[in-house]
Amino acid sequence: MKNHFDSIVIGAGQAGLASAYHLQKQGLTYLVLETDNQIAGSWSKYYDSLKLFSPARYSSLPKLRFPGDSSRYPSKDEVISYLNEYAKHFNLNIRTGEKITVVRKVSGVFEIVTARGNVFYTKTVISAAGAFAYPNLPLIEGSDRYKGKIIHSSLYKNVDEYKNKRVVVVGGGNSAVQIAFELAKVAKVSLATRKPISFKPQRILGKDIHFWLKITGFDTLFYGRKFAMDTSVMDTGIYKEAILKNKLECKNMFINYTEEGIVWSDGRREKVDSVIYATGYRPHVSYLTSLKNAIGSNGSPLQNKGISTTIDGLYFVGISGQRSFSSATIRGVGVDAKYVVKEVRKFIKSLVYN
Repeated sequence: MKNHFDSIVIGAGQAGLASAYHLQKQGLTYLVLETDNQIAGSWSKYYDSLKLFSPARYSSLPKLRFPGDSSRYPSKDEVISYLNEYAKHFNLNIRTGEKITVVRKVSGVFEIVTARGNVFYTKTVISAAGAFAYPNLPLIEGSDRYKGKIIHSSLYKNVDEYKNKRVVVVGGGNSAVQIAFELAKVAKVSLATRKPISFKPQRILGKDIHFWLKITGFDTLFYGRKFAMDTSVMDTGIYKEAILKNKLECKNMFINYTEEGIVWSDGRREKVDSVIYATGYRPHVSYLTSLKNAIGSNGSPLQNKGISTTIDGLYFVGISGQRSFSSATIRGVGVDAKYVVKEVRKFIKSLVYN
């Protein structure tokens, strides 16, 4: 029947596209619903200079190689182009501009309503959106009276508006270090962290670290999920060298704001023009709130390996640490999507025989 499917995927980013591929391969009827008027998920919202932390060789979705030099680290724009090509190559069934307002379950069937007033019905739902949609902004005393600019890294684009400014970048992960390193070329910048930055070598014995992760199987092992929150910075040596040579200042996290700036942990006050929080994201799957007990009190989906522990027929792909170290990355979602879709197929078969 029209608007009735075996599975509906929420989100047309890397996780949604990988899920759609495997649903199509399994011969299941499906539809991908995307809020934006374009696919590629959060990629278009990231800063201009962002590059993947993994080489193109290890950055492909199922059955379509990332084009070009396999040893390079693709740019944000290249990733967006690749994801669009992926959807076209496999002729995936996607509807954009469909913001979901309600997901409910009625008589064993999911009913999905969008802001356009469209209603869809499905036996199963794969939530593949929201992992990087809700910026995590720490609450620090005095931020309400600070007259400078406070933003999350999701709103940072490039250095243009920060030339000759005093900027503090908060965070000790890849994005924080990349942004601070870039800004330090045109502004006076400090990295503010709660603990010393940990660096991981990008290359070991002449090979990118992802080569070793792949041949050892480390990041695809389920127990790897306990390492998913590791915030070590992938570094070819340029970031650590910049800090050691004082080209990039690293300081203990400031303790509060003043009207004109911040107070450092040693009590010193400093005037600051802008503070950029590169402090990650929290899950934001508000479209599932109509499903009782689908989401925990902290806003995270209640799931195990991508399978809801509370709602039959509800699944997840793209959650950090879902099944491996790489679950939330373009190189890792394909494996998780394959696993989840197999579970979807088994569930649908069980409905036929019951």
